[in-house]
Amino acid sequence: RYISTFRPSVKCEVAKNKAQWKTMGPAKVAVPSPKNFLQKHSKEPKLPARKKEQDSKKLPALSVPRRTDHPVMGIQSKKNFINTNAVAAITGLPKKPQPVYVDRRQGDKYLLETSGLVPKYIKKKDYGVTPKYVTRRNEEMRRAQKEYEASILEHLKKRAMKQLSDEERRSLLQGLKKNWEEVYHEFQGLSVEIDTIPKKLYKEKLESQMKQLEHDIEVIEKHKVIYIANE
Repeated sequence: RYISTFRPSVKCEVAKNKAQWKTMGPAKVAVPSPKNFLQKHSKEPKLPARKKEQDSKKLPALSVPRRTDHPVMGIQSKKNFINTNAVAAITGLPKKPQPVYVDRRQGDKYLLETSGLVPKYIKKKDYGVTPKYVTRRNEEMRRAQKEYEASILEHLKKRAMKQLSDEERRSLLQGLKKNWEEVYHEFQGLSVEIDTIPKKLYKEKLESQMKQLEHDIEVIEKHKVIYIANE
């Protein structure tokens, strides 16, 4: 079997130091002196010694009168403080309570103004001012409208087209609505049961006419300016 080569040296080392540990602790221990006992507040940090103030430094001026000062005597006021206070209490505005909030039912009170719960966006400098993107978009729309009108005028000069007046546009719109009502009246007069081919074709014709009239009415109502070819 395996035997370590350091076995004799280990046995010798153990036998050499065994006698020193027969008592509680090492054999030779320095006994503390009874004069070096732990005193009260000995481990607390000590502040440096306070330096005396220099004589050249002056003390700050006191806001209260000195002991040697005497009040000015003989000054009297003819003001009627009772009447003045009564008039001020009658004519004065009532004091408004300061808005507060509480964190729970029986909790502490805190100021509502500085809590962040009150929106203060109305106090911003740019409140009520038109945003820049809206102004820019309006300018772009106005410029596009001018360009469109200029192109239309140029096109009118080339094609000899004329613009419908408001009265003509209104009369045209009323005529289209009247035609739609007539076609719709005919559509309501159809029989409930469409069992023949002529009835079916007539119903499809009325539906197409109503659809076309609705489209024309929507186009005229959407566009305020209408141009037609000058015959």
